[in-house]
Order: sequence, then C-alpha cells, then structure tokens
Amino acid sequence: MGIDCVQADFSSDEQIHQFARHIAELGVSIRALIHNASDWNAESKTDDYAALMDQMMQVHVKAPYLLNLALSPFMTSTEPAGADIIHMTDYVVRKGSEKHIAYAASKAALDNLTLSFAQKLSPGIKVNSIAPALIMFNEHDSDEYKKKALAKSLMGLAPGEDEVINAIEFILNSKYMTGQSINVDGGRALK
Repeated sequence: MGIDCVQADFSSDEQIHQFARHIAELGVSIRALIHNASDWNAESKTDDYAALMDQMMQVHVKAPYLLNLALSPFMTSTEPAGADIIHMTDYVVRKGSEKHIAYAASKAALDNLTLSFAQKLSPGIKVNSIAPALIMFNEHDSDEYKKKALAKSLMGLAPGEDEVINAIEFILNSKYMTGQSINVDGGRALK
C-alpha cells in the first residue's frame, strides 16, 4: 500500500541514528515530520529521579532534536513553507505538573525546540507544536477517573483523535504559521 514501517526505540541514540539513516536512504522528499513519541512516567513510580529525567528528555527532546537535524535536509521544497515539522507537546507546558515533573519539563523543552527550529529552518520548513490535554480515554480507565478527568476542562468532554487530526491538517494547510503552538485542551488551561 506504499507504507514503509520502521521500528525504532527512541530511548537509544543509536536507534535514532539508524532510523534517520533508513529514512534518508529511501531517497524521498519528506512532506511532514510529526513527533508523537511520548512516555508518561511519574516521580511516584521511581526513586531514581535522574534516570527518570534522562528518560523523559531522551524521548521528548533528544529524539526530535536529532531527527529534525538529520531529516530536515530531506524536507526541501520548491516553494516557501512547503514542509512541516510538528511537535506534540502537552497542555502542562503552560502549567507544570506536580505529579509528572520530569514529563512536564521535557515537554516544555520540546515546546522550546519549536521556537528554535522555526527560526533555523524557515522559510522552507514551518515548525509548530500541538499541545493537547485529554483527547480520549484508555479502555481500562474507570468511570470515576473519567468523571474526574472530564471535570478538569471547560468543555467537559473527551473529543477523540479527530481534534488532533484537525489541528495537524490546519498546520499542514497553512503557508504562514510557524513557531506557534495550538492548544487542544478544551479550555483546561482556563479552569
């Protein structure tokens, strides 16, 4: 069907480099690079805080940083704003999180990469981020958890993946927006 699936463990520098080399060897022009890899881990689940911070920074910051540098030469276009890099951050970038401190800090660093890469790669490549809050529930989430989570936003709903898809399409269709973050949080930051 024209899809080339490549498995990579972004917790490993070597696998990040192998992934980038594989994509480069395909010899194709890349229209968009979307960084969606994420690891949701909390300080309450470990006592090795240094390892936790390293883990969060590796997946949320180092992997996108290295991939942006390695793959941006393959994102050339004959027109300005012809390619996109999209970083998936989190609404906690604006607020922080007492339960997921390393996670929130690493997503904030990814948000800052958006600003730096937007400057570095313009005008050919637009770099933006999407900062979601609750989008959808997991199968095993309890009714009690769902009720508590829904109450955190002004909209009070879990909109589903279409909201993120809509934000991605908006960015891809824009010829002018770069260095910005779209908040897909149902007004959670306002509550």
